[in-house]
Amino acid sequence: RASRPLVQGTVARGQLRDDAYFYTAKLPNNQIGDVMPFPVTAEVLARGQQRFNIYCAPCHSRLGDGNGMIPQRGFRRPPSFHIDRLRRAPVGHFFDVISNGFGAMPDYAAQIPARDRWHIIAYVRALQFSQSAPASLVPAGTQVREPTGPPVQAGRDVTEGAQVEGPRPATG
Repeated sequence: RASRPLVQGTVARGQLRDDAYFYTAKLPNNQIGDVMPFPVTAEVLARGQQRFNIYCAPCHSRLGDGNGMIPQRGFRRPPSFHIDRLRRAPVGHFFDVISNGFGAMPDYAAQIPARDRWHIIAYVRALQFSQSAPASLVPAGTQVREPTGPPVQAGRDVTEGAQVEGPRPATG
């Protein structure tokens, strides 16, 4: 069976995409944008973390270092979100990659709705910040343990993979 052809000048219910930036992350001049289309709240970050852990962590790992279970099984390793190139990339770059794929990464437009793609991007930015924040922003009384492994990169206050110990926010 085939679908009926669309009636000219109509839009199917739920398919009106009147905010082009929200669905493409591109500005009117076709450049990639670098602003979130809505305010980033704790709820946005929580949803982004949830979606990231489902769709992204298998390859990128929960730390975003590109060492997820899929590359550990011999598949191509994705780049770490913590490299300078991706820390400087506009948010629209991430939206475009999630939507259209890049290199070995397939597109996820069919699996992840546009709003959830933006939530994931907000979480990726928070993840990037958490791994490169200056020590001056760590709350007083919180101890930061340096990771074990290769030498610490010069000029960084908090290194990739560092684990923070201290008071945890109440949940519930």
